[in-house]
Amino acid sequence: MSLGQRLVILLSLILLLAAGFVHAEKISDVRGTKHNLSAATTYMRNGVSQTVPARSVQATSETEICIFCHTPHGAQSNTTPPLWNRALSNATYSASNTYTSSSIDADAAELAAGPGGSSKLCLSCHDGTMAIDKVSVNIDVTNGNSSNNTTIKMNVASEVKMPIGSGADTGFTRNLGTNLSNDHPISFTYSSTMVDNDGELNAAAADNTTGGIVMNRGPGKARPVLPLEAGKVQCTTCHDPHLRDTADLNAKFLRQNRYQTAKPGTTGFQKDVDIICLACHNKGNASWSFSAHAHDEVATPTYQTTPAAALRGFAGKKVWEVSCLNCHDTHTVQGARRLLREGTTPLVVNGIQTGVTGGSTLSNDFSKSAIENTCYQCHDGSAAIINASGNGSGVPNIQAEFNLSYRMPISLAGEDALHDITSKLTGTVFFPETVDCTTNKKCGADFMESRANLATRHAECTDCHNPHRVIKGQKGLPGQLTAANTKEKAGTHKHENAAGYIHSNEISGVLRGSWGVEPDYQSDPSFHTMPTKYDVKRGDPGSNTSTAASAAYVTREYQICLKCHSNYGYEDDNLYPSGNTRPSLTGTGKTGSNANGHLNFTRYTNQAKEFQAPAGHAKSAGSVSLGHEGGAGAAVTNTATNSNNHRSWHPVMAPTGRLGRAGAFLAPWNNSGTGGQAGRLGVQTMLCSDCHGSATGTATVMPSGNTDTDENGSPWGPHGSGYPFLLKGTWSTTSGEGDANTLCFKCHSQSSYAGSSGGTGFRDAGDTNRGDLHAYHANKIDTAMKCNFCHVAVPHGWKNRGLLVNLRDVGPEAGLARGTDVGNGPYTNGPYYRRAYLRISSFPSGTSWTESNCGGKNNMLSQCENAT
Repeated sequence: MSLGQRLVILLSLILLLAAGFVHAEKISDVRGTKHNLSAATTYMRNGVSQTVPARSVQATSETEICIFCHTPHGAQSNTTPPLWNRALSNATYSASNTYTSSSIDADAAELAAGPGGSSKLCLSCHDGTMAIDKVSVNIDVTNGNSSNNTTIKMNVASEVKMPIGSGADTGFTRNLGTNLSNDHPISFTYSSTMVDNDGELNAAAADNTTGGIVMNRGPGKARPVLPLEAGKVQCTTCHDPHLRDTADLNAKFLRQNRYQTAKPGTTGFQKDVDIICLACHNKGNASWSFSAHAHDEVATPTYQTTPAAALRGFAGKKVWEVSCLNCHDTHTVQGARRLLREGTTPLVVNGIQTGVTGGSTLSNDFSKSAIENTCYQCHDGSAAIINASGNGSGVPNIQAEFNLSYRMPISLAGEDALHDITSKLTGTVFFPETVDCTTNKKCGADFMESRANLATRHAECTDCHNPHRVIKGQKGLPGQLTAANTKEKAGTHKHENAAGYIHSNEISGVLRGSWGVEPDYQSDPSFHTMPTKYDVKRGDPGSNTSTAASAAYVTREYQICLKCHSNYGYEDDNLYPSGNTRPSLTGTGKTGSNANGHLNFTRYTNQAKEFQAPAGHAKSAGSVSLGHEGGAGAAVTNTATNSNNHRSWHPVMAPTGRLGRAGAFLAPWNNSGTGGQAGRLGVQTMLCSDCHGSATGTATVMPSGNTDTDENGSPWGPHGSGYPFLLKGTWSTTSGEGDANTLCFKCHSQSSYAGSSGGTGFRDAGDTNRGDLHAYHANKIDTAMKCNFCHVAVPHGWKNRGLLVNLRDVGPEAGLARGTDVGNGPYTNGPYYRRAYLRISSFPSGTSWTESNCGGKNNMLSQCENAT
């Protein structure tokens, strides 16, 4: 035999052995599993002595293994095969005690009917109502005698029932009980209708398809990877009670991998490497594969070697390997929604995360869902569970944000289950639904919620983030997802001081695939008019590159915010100063009524109404004359204020069109332009989270620890703050000159607007010796000048140019008729006026003002010299 032939044979043997090793990881060997309840401690397999795993319950002398489930004679007649040797449980699994969800697309009647088929066999032990040591027939193999309804002597006193582990209500027990609402649904038809409606499920293979993944099992037919039973999912679809995993003793009899062993595929289920969940739940394939929770170069933190992690078998594994099990448990804690791991409240008891060590009724309220507690398993900053957790690690400490004085109302978790994802939107008279969730509409996958229920002022992490779709990319819409464009320095938006960089309101990776709304104003530019309808934006953007606000999917952060902070999410009577229907400013962790020096400010304002950015008003200041109240019509003939006036807004929805004055702004708003452009002001847009979020240092909106090159410091986003309205700085009657932490001075230069450097564009048309009029007023007013003397107190957007108040022209925004002159200040009323003084007689063209525009020098002196 030649050397070459020998090498070929040797290589073939190596490949054969390697292939054999892969397939030998899961073998049919019930003797080597915990289902071996016999007295045996060892056994022989292929001539090699094997050890039976330690069991807390086992027989004292019975050596038969199969007897605990099967008998060749006298089997139960009320079961399907295989020759069942146990009585079935008589327990009633009521509809309220079977798994259901407002977002599930399986047949509701089948779910409510409870378990059936072969699942009843499993439950004859695992529901905890039947004794494990009781069998129907016991045949003595030495003499052939048999006895019926026999008790087998065990190492614990009879009746022996399934042990409860860490607690019957926890995720650390296999005594499932008769309340299966926290367990993966079973005994439902895996139909094509369900697959189509869900949108993130793999279709079942046709019967007898070679290599079929999810498929019916039948005699003489091709063997499925995950077998259905007469078209239905049963316990045995995922579990084989005889199966032993030679590589993972904690594999739970699973037919496929308990963990992800290589990076997830982008086009379909990979039998050899993918976690078993992906065989049915593809979660958008590439969208999941490149998500921040599955990307094998992003989700790299490792589970600590704690007893809790060891209990689950997670110790030493990376987040991407643990995959779906990071957040879900198919037999989870009682009270959690959607099989979320430890998704109940509270989580921390005496500094210990009870969800990890195994909670009890003394530490967990198992009646209340708390989705955030699932997220806090990693996003708590403690590094107690994974080794990289906390600001600076790439896994931000979100829990700390929700512990601040003011926060999104996330802690109200289970108090009202109406606030929930649904695949069946119905609508009401006040809140008609515009989304069709019937055939093949994927509402559950898109985390849609009923419009009528958004008025329940409660937040969940999944309101803003879809964990199956988020990516670590500063651009949330990079087109075709790749390993490179989903592992950038951060998943939050770019906010850099760099020439040519234009700040944008487009979504970043952490908002990808969420849902929101785009307001439609029907061409009415009035500040007093609410949007007449909203276009819902939802879905997985896939490889789409369009970033237009008109796209079918979410492209802007404000679209996500406005589904709650507008009349899309609540009834709005549009009455001010407070009205009767908008949500109240009350509640734990929320801003209270009349905060920050307001009066008659007891309810939220409508941000969709305020942020409207009419294209016809996006011009240089004073260059267009759009009439009384900046375009609200001229029903009141207050002609002195009609000329050179227009609406103004912060550019959250669209640019302002007001160019120049870069020197009065801070980075990145003052970035220099390229290609001969003077700058980016008037062109750029901003995010709600530029102003709302945890406190920052002076002169920046970037959270602590974030820089141009490293954005893994404190998290962006309106999770919580030390200031009312979740603001990043102070915004009260003291904000302005003398307060470096004023919110405005995070973007607007304090030295320009409240100091002497000038450059704000507020000029005197006749007396150039006065210089910049912001600096001039700061010098002339005896007390420190405050922003709210002249500017609206809720500066999202306004009826007048420059966000300027005008006490000669107060109207419906304060509950008054248009054009009402309220006299000299200070004037405080409702959300928009807070110790306001400014009285404008007329607006100038451009930005050069005269004394006459404000009623003359004497009027200004009497009004403002001693302003407080």
